[in-house]
Amino acid sequence: MSDLDRHDHAHGEESTLTDIQKRVKALESILVSKGLVERAVIDQIIEHFERRVGPHVGARVVARAWTDQQFKRALLEDATKAINLQSDFPEVGQHLIAVENSDSLHNVVVCTLCSCYPWDVLGLPPVWYKSAPYRSRIVSEPRSVLKDFGMELSGDKKIRVWDSTAETRYLVIPQMPAFADTMSEPDLANLVTRDSMIGTGEVLSLTERDVNG
Repeated sequence: MSDLDRHDHAHGEESTLTDIQKRVKALESILVSKGLVERAVIDQIIEHFERRVGPHVGARVVARAWTDQQFKRALLEDATKAINLQSDFPEVGQHLIAVENSDSLHNVVVCTLCSCYPWDVLGLPPVWYKSAPYRSRIVSEPRSVLKDFGMELSGDKKIRVWDSTAETRYLVIPQMPAFADTMSEPDLANLVTRDSMIGTGEVLSLTERDVNG
């Protein structure tokens, strides 16, 4: 490939980047050029968050729980141990607790003191999770807060709020939708959203899954 070809290709890539991506690349170039960070380290960090941690990991855990009752029992007993015994899951840290939604109970997670969050299975916490209004209101008026998120729970459904700490993190196992009982584990994982594993959202419908790609 000629220098001209490489030049054109770089411009082609640049044109597809968002403003935020361009800023990140510019910042990365500055840090590398000043010797403050090695590019290989940045690549390792990116790889870690793309493959080793994130909501895609939690979604796979939920899908496995939906299809494997033995795994679900182990998960509810000791989530860290259950996940780490699965050779095809990335290893997660200690003190992860799984709580299961049901027809009579809905679980939701918060950290009232700061923003403790199960990064291993959910990735980076959303901005609203760290906000003071969410941290205070979800405890005092959970039904109202969930309504703000678009979740209208029946009056007879109990809501339990779990308060995360530096020692204890929570993963909500949402209910599997009735239409999904014949779906494969990978397809089920595509229905599970980050918010549904916090308790502030539902799993996707088939239409929503197809729209989200």
